Amino acid sequence: MAASSCFPLAARCSFLLMGALVLALSYGAQGHGGAGVGLSSSFYDDSCPGVHDIVRRVIQRARVVDARIPASLIRLHFHDCFVQGCDGSLLLDNDLPAIMTEKEVPANDRSARGFEVVDDIKRALENACPGIVSCADILALASEISVKMAGGPRWSVPLGRRDGTTTNIESANNLPSPFDSLETIQEKFRNLGLDDTDLVALQGAHTFGRAQCQFTQQNCSAGQDEETLVNLDTVTPDVFDNKYYGNLLRGHAPLPSDQVMLSDDRAVTTTAPIVHRFSVSQKDFFKNFATSMVKMGNLSPLTGRAGEIRNNCRRVNKKAY
Repeated sequence: MAASSCFPLAARCSFLLMGALVLALSYGAQGHGGAGVGLSSSFYDDSCPGVHDIVRRVIQRARVVDARIPASLIRLHFHDCFVQGCDGSLLLDNDLPAIMTEKEVPANDRSARGFEVVDDIKRALENACPGIVSCADILALASEISVKMAGGPRWSVPLGRRDGTTTNIESANNLPSPFDSLETIQEKFRNLGLDDTDLVALQGAHTFGRAQCQFTQQNCSAGQDEETLVNLDTVTPDVFDNKYYGNLLRGHAPLPSDQVMLSDDRAVTTTAPIVHRFSVSQKDFFKNFATSMVKMGNLSPLTGRAGEIRNNCRRVNKKAY
């Protein structure tokens, strides 16, 4: 979906979910330049102690002029992590022949947004702590801060990822479609080490944001442009809450790939009980969402001497010869 800002599951639509490549869950064997150190929420305590406040200030400014930004930023994190791990590859622009951008695959083309806000965050961090904070970590932090700003849960974000120097178009082209069956979606999540609870919880990020009408169950009204945006939650479209699951129970989920978690025959013994749980307990949803976000954020991070810390999130650093 064109300028959309929901969660994963996309094919040009603002939902942040994703798909493909079988990636093993990894908590990182090494930290920033140290051996045997995994990702840690205190990773930047000494090297960039103001990182959280800097990221928060930039997002808050952006949110004032664009209420969709929090949903847009979390979608970037999803689409980054589900293509060769959380390495910031989605942020890279074309630099042919070496780099072909993931931004132009169907799941992201004219729908993935918020890149300028990431640029602003990176500039602010480079001014405060040059060469320290990775673009991949910016996405992870921005996601937690965005959810919290919108009324959702907070969680401790493991940090210490480094940035990749390649993209993966094949994997990016396999991001889930909003018209995928439940079986297909479950398989794509399982391939990444994510179970049904993760699936239902992470899909809950569709509680805020927008999607293009062409990807909804009702499709577009007569005379409506196919890229017209519709709220994923018509009651509280910019608030992170559990109303999304109530919409599912009433058959009102705009995205077909969401509704199948309740309507598909397979759902009865898999996803439907979880949907019911989350619909009656926002606390339960918030707890599981935070847990699943940490789990997703640990998909194959680059640590230690792998990758780099990009100076500009859109480009791989130039090598000195």
